[in-house]
Amino acid sequence: MRGLPAHRLTTAHLQAAYPFVSEGGFGGRGAYIGRDLFGGAFTYDAFELYEEGVITSPNMVVAGQLGRGKSALVKSFALRQMTFGRRIVVMDPKGEYGALAHACGAEAIRLSPRGATKLNPLDRRIAQEEQLRLLYAISAAALDRSLKPFERTALERALNEAVQRLGEATIPLVVDCLLNPTEEAAAAIAADRAALTEWGREAAFELRRLVSGDLRGMFDDATSASVDLEAPMVVLDLSAVYDSDALGILMTCAAAWLQGLLARDASRKTIFVVDEAWAILANLGIAKWLQASFKLSRARGLQNIAVMHRFSDLSATGAQGSQQERVARGLLSDTETKVVYAQPHGEITATRDLLGLTDTEAALLPQLERGIALWKVGERSFLVWHRLGRTERALVDTDARMLRPASA
Repeated sequence: MRGLPAHRLTTAHLQAAYPFVSEGGFGGRGAYIGRDLFGGAFTYDAFELYEEGVITSPNMVVAGQLGRGKSALVKSFALRQMTFGRRIVVMDPKGEYGALAHACGAEAIRLSPRGATKLNPLDRRIAQEEQLRLLYAISAAALDRSLKPFERTALERALNEAVQRLGEATIPLVVDCLLNPTEEAAAAIAADRAALTEWGREAAFELRRLVSGDLRGMFDDATSASVDLEAPMVVLDLSAVYDSDALGILMTCAAAWLQGLLARDASRKTIFVVDEAWAILANLGIAKWLQASFKLSRARGLQNIAVMHRFSDLSATGAQGSQQERVARGLLSDTETKVVYAQPHGEITATRDLLGLTDTEAALLPQLERGIALWKVGERSFLVWHRLGRTERALVDTDARMLRPASA
């Protein structure tokens, strides 16, 4: 008696029964990442995939334990994308991208208190509505609460008055306009000067810290003429303030300046890397700012890449069901590429729930070896072994000092 005939089914059904086995990848259009463990070479380019309709958002989130390879992936990906004419901009709070920038013919822009380089997040080249959105975000973050309507009004009037005075607002000038508003500014909103002063007093004192005391000298004047956004790779080094409790606010000021200027030229595709993204997500006001920036990515020809250790950082930004948690989770809705390196057992449930992983995918996470990650791109899943060339390894190896003697 002959056996039953072979069962026939489409690859669409087969890949559901056997995850990863039948995935065909994205072809050859994009930067080489490494090897698909269940196929051939794996390439990726968010802009190409967007044009093909594979994804509807170019944004990416990369998460993984220390030492599993997420930094090496992001750095090598940035380097390889430059070959395709992409502009690379990096927010570097730990000072790890300087060697890569130097190899690309650029020097990292180092921001430090009382340093020589200054950035004006209210630069005249940035649209005024973007400036106001930034003021709202950093004021709410500094106050550690949502702004009240009269505080928003005071900030709006102060920004308008600062622009009218000098043609370009700066944070010190906005602080002065908050503490010393004109009669005309108050009359424009049917208030008196004393009331308008009281409305903006708390925000003024918090904003003042960014331009005085321990944080003075970074965002308190016009942008330095030496800052070059046309460099092959633009790296903002904030390592001098990495231990500051205001790191998230400082990163937001720098990111707003960068994104505001980059928005003026959307003809060139830009990859914007935010390392240590937990610092920005830790506060509701600036998390909202980041979410709005993610939503504008398509209009600006921008791919945002947020790098963090754990996806639970998103759900830990506020109490369960809080607005802060909803905003953080909303970032994932605006991010169709998630790259997950090894996660500890205690993180698996949160990661599975946040990303909608199958049980098979979730079970793999604690077992992933260094350099291997689960890629979720739209509705498709891949296991990818990231490969480095010899020259790249020396540029992206964050662990070099731990693995080799200093004299080697």
